[in-house]
Amino acid sequence: MNQAVVSRSSSDLIDELLGLTAGNPVHALRHWREKVAQATQSSHDLLFSPTLEGLSLRERLLVALYACRLTPASQLAAYYRQQLAALGPVDDALSMVEHGDPSTLADPRLRTILQFTATLIRKPVEGDKALLMRLPAAGLSTPAIITLAQLIAYLSYQTRVVAGLIALGEARGAAMAASAAGASAAEALSDYTVLRVRGFTNETLPWRAWLPTVALDQATSEQIAVLEESHPKAKESDYYLTLIHQPAILRQRSAAFNAIMYAPGGMSRAERELGATVASRINRCVYCASVHAQRFEQLARRQDVIAQVFDYPYAAGTSPREREIVTFSIALTAAPGELPGRAVERLREQGVSDREIFDLINSVAIFAWANRLMLNLGEPDLPF
Repeated sequence: MNQAVVSRSSSDLIDELLGLTAGNPVHALRHWREKVAQATQSSHDLLFSPTLEGLSLRERLLVALYACRLTPASQLAAYYRQQLAALGPVDDALSMVEHGDPSTLADPRLRTILQFTATLIRKPVEGDKALLMRLPAAGLSTPAIITLAQLIAYLSYQTRVVAGLIALGEARGAAMAASAAGASAAEALSDYTVLRVRGFTNETLPWRAWLPTVALDQATSEQIAVLEESHPKAKESDYYLTLIHQPAILRQRSAAFNAIMYAPGGMSRAERELGATVASRINRCVYCASVHAQRFEQLARRQDVIAQVFDYPYAAGTSPREREIVTFSIALTAAPGELPGRAVERLREQGVSDREIFDLINSVAIFAWANRLMLNLGEPDLPF
């Protein structure tokens, strides 16, 4: 039974669900960033492996179905429903997840897991310490909680990648050539100021975990290796020292993040950082917004649009191209199930190529993942 769920090592789930085959322009676009496609599929395979400990495969599939129902993401929901059917007959839990209110479930462990899922999917900023602490009270270990948080965050990423690809497929025409356009840059950021706008800032913020972190002197060799390849300061970071409870998941997540945000070509790195900042602003992740505002400022050598995004993102942008990038990032973050092909066409009208659009989709989607971890596993220390 379980083999049907995990025998995906030689195939790609997103390609299969969307009917993307060789010769299809969206397939070609997706596999232009092959490392991203591979890291996405590897993350999926790992998160739904029957051997992953802490949460049963059935629990993980119920979380996936519920997340896709809430987003909504119909193609993915149908897939996860099929995988659940392969595990056994329909029961009350499956019926509630698919059509009803899981908060009425009798099983306190599953009820708590699904309530946590609903908050992270709908309004991740509401995922406070009290909500997180219900999970250990319901019997989940710290590694199991990290698995759950990574799973929900991954599903938030996966649904937005799929929504963006669907919009690309629906858009009329094509603009596959790479564009030379990018964020405008001055020679120096001479008028830099510290921004504190509506609770957001471009200052460097510390972040504190709500769960026990892994002590370096007690870490396994695998955990140390993953920390060293994840980030130069990972060994000093509560964030990484929390996620390293599940090193294999962190390794795949880091591979996807790095391939999305740092690969050469396509959309300029500054514009990818702008998409990340907008997504973080909409999700109200102050920590991520501060980090990626800084990176945009360093790359673009200006901060005008960052001040606008912090103040009122819905009208932000210093040029028509930039305004469409911001508008698209908001739409994909807030309502991926409603993203139309016309949103892609509006970007094309401002000279944004399909390769750049694909990079933007991935940049926004990976912050659906990142924001949910930062918001729901700890909190920043704010200077105001």
